[in-house]
Amino acid sequence: MATTVLDTTAPAGAGVRRAPWRSPVGQPAYARPALLVITVLAAVLYAWGINHSQYHTFYANAVRSMTESWKAFFYGSFDPGNSITLDKLPGFLWPQAISARIFGFHPWALTLPQVLEGVASLLVLYRVVRRWAGYNAALIASGAFLLTPVAVGLFRTAVEDPLFTLCVLLAAEATQRAAEAGRLRPLVMAGVWVGIGFQSKMLEAWAVLPALAVVYLVSAPVPLRKRLTHLGLSAVVMAAVSASWMVAVALTPANDRPYVDGTTNNSAFSMVVGYNFLNRFSSLGISAASTGSISATRGGGGHGGGHGGSQGGAAAPGAGTTEAAGAPRGGAQHPRQAGGSGTPGTHAGAQQGAAQLPDRAHGGGPGGFGGGGQDGWSKMFGSALASQTGWLYPFAAIAVVCGLLWRRGSPRTDRIRAGFALWGTWLTTYFLVFSAGSVGGHTYYMGVIAVPLAALTGGGTVMLWRAYRAGGRRAWVLPGAVAATAAWGAFLAGEFPSFLPWLAPAVGVLGLTAVVLLVLARPGGARSGGRLALVGLAASLAAVLLAPSAWAVQVFNPAYGSSGMGAVGPSGMRGGRGGHGAAKWPGGGHARGGFGESGGRLTSDQRKLLAYTTAHRGSAEYVFATDGWNNASPYILAKGTRILPLGGFSGQVPFPTEAGFRQLVASGKVRYVLLGGGRGMGAMFGGGGGGSTSATRIAGWVRSGCTRVPASAYGGTQSPKTATTGEGGTAQTLYRCGPAR
Repeated sequence: MATTVLDTTAPAGAGVRRAPWRSPVGQPAYARPALLVITVLAAVLYAWGINHSQYHTFYANAVRSMTESWKAFFYGSFDPGNSITLDKLPGFLWPQAISARIFGFHPWALTLPQVLEGVASLLVLYRVVRRWAGYNAALIASGAFLLTPVAVGLFRTAVEDPLFTLCVLLAAEATQRAAEAGRLRPLVMAGVWVGIGFQSKMLEAWAVLPALAVVYLVSAPVPLRKRLTHLGLSAVVMAAVSASWMVAVALTPANDRPYVDGTTNNSAFSMVVGYNFLNRFSSLGISAASTGSISATRGGGGHGGGHGGSQGGAAAPGAGTTEAAGAPRGGAQHPRQAGGSGTPGTHAGAQQGAAQLPDRAHGGGPGGFGGGGQDGWSKMFGSALASQTGWLYPFAAIAVVCGLLWRRGSPRTDRIRAGFALWGTWLTTYFLVFSAGSVGGHTYYMGVIAVPLAALTGGGTVMLWRAYRAGGRRAWVLPGAVAATAAWGAFLAGEFPSFLPWLAPAVGVLGLTAVVLLVLARPGGARSGGRLALVGLAASLAAVLLAPSAWAVQVFNPAYGSSGMGAVGPSGMRGGRGGHGAAKWPGGGHARGGFGESGGRLTSDQRKLLAYTTAHRGSAEYVFATDGWNNASPYILAKGTRILPLGGFSGQVPFPTEAGFRQLVASGKVRYVLLGGGRGMGAMFGGGGGGSTSATRIAGWVRSGCTRVPASAYGGTQSPKTATTGEGGTAQTLYRCGPAR
């Protein structure tokens, strides 16, 4: 017997104006109020404690710089001096920078856009599922998405995925409209949304394309040739929007823009394709060695965040650097040119023995801190990731299989089958991508998995319920799906025995109760009955959603609140299963602050050092230079100070070169240099790195050729400590370079 999940046509009178909290004519009376409740709950969960937000240190520096000038805004400059970019495309930070320009630079102003993107994502999901499977399915899907822990953590985190998730949902909605009528315009708009998503999450946005293409190609009510033509035109628009920023950077002379972080060749394409994509699949034997990616010259991205050798990730001498022998004609090298433009140093000799870089835990590189076994093809079923997003795996899988099999005799344009194809392909594609690539501790990657899981739970519940009510063999599928999902949920909850120890038994009991009620009330059974069946359905929803909701509401609990990696609950805490207390990242920062928690305030000694260098900088372009983004961070966050960071995020980028830096000193653009506390990401692990890089050679030249400035000169009681290690860190030393005044 064929089943349907559609809520059918509206009666006469549709379109009559009603109070905004009441459902429009043609919708169930409870639809609009229920959606409003879900929306308000989402806003509360996402925005809870926003007034106590902390800066996601690395990204917040860029946002501060982006508020200082529109040039920094466009390029995503890490520092206000526009010397070097982020190691990501800047699109996901544009809403944060606009918010900071409107409300001022505060932690909550940087969190607010993610909250709004989260609420918008939920509403778009509701709209897409409603058009596909009806109001009841849309409400269940929205509720499931709301109660998925990773969604709660994601939309409180200043990373790439909130905007990316919204964009791919908008692309799905546009594709859905295009497929219903075979129209080109909404399909082109879908390409635009994917392109905007690319500006947020780069090539990960393209992983949604198979799902969108399948829906249009299979179900659009136009001839095949026209469908293919429409898809081709949409793809052209999508590619143009996706590549727009990279093309703009490539066409801009190097001395007129910041150096592109993460690369040895100052290329945006190298940063996107090599550094942020190919390196993540090194476990499959894929190499980014020819792309100019800085990680490729350091031993590859690994497949789970491991790092060998010294934790600083130092390269072999000369690896990835192309220093100029002297200054260009006309004077000192411009800071944006100081990194050179030679070919990437990717020779085998440079790779042998080089320490592997720890994964880029601030939100883009392969792997990350505290991977917790999140490695290999089974990682998606591991407790660390599945507890954040995978509670509904069994139900969603059963819904996809049944939806496609039960509709196989339907017309080609059947939109019910097209919906299952959309969400099933979406889920499968991203599941395989994340299984093959490195994700490490980046839990927020899973937000894009939570979307199809929620949609399939909504649409699948309505489909299986109708099959159940119709009787026959298919009526057994709903109890089976509930039993499998409840058993899986109880198993996952049991992986964290010290966290809500009652949860696993409660899920098991609820699941058993739901199955018994459904069996007793099955049409044709001895005790069949509508009310009993409805009670069984309610118990079923409670059984499958109880465990994820128990984790999601931990956002109110300071001990298990969301981390900077998007996790909520005990699996987001460093150190294992159900440990209590806020997670600590290397260097002493709390996980909730994201890659080093910061309130954006300077210590007393830092304020004195800044006042001294500002007063004595003369006409220097930079207040001072320092070896690593983490040492520059507090000064940029607090004051928007023009600091020159050496070596980029990883500390390995050949920017500036030693020769270029000497020219900056000789020309008076740099007068003071602050050294100490490690370089780049190595400092986050307390490591240094014994190899030779451009930054280490500059540091050696400064120590041997510049004058040390004692802390007493600027009234400090001691030298400032490193930004990421606090008072227990290594003392930094200030040097004055250049001719004496």
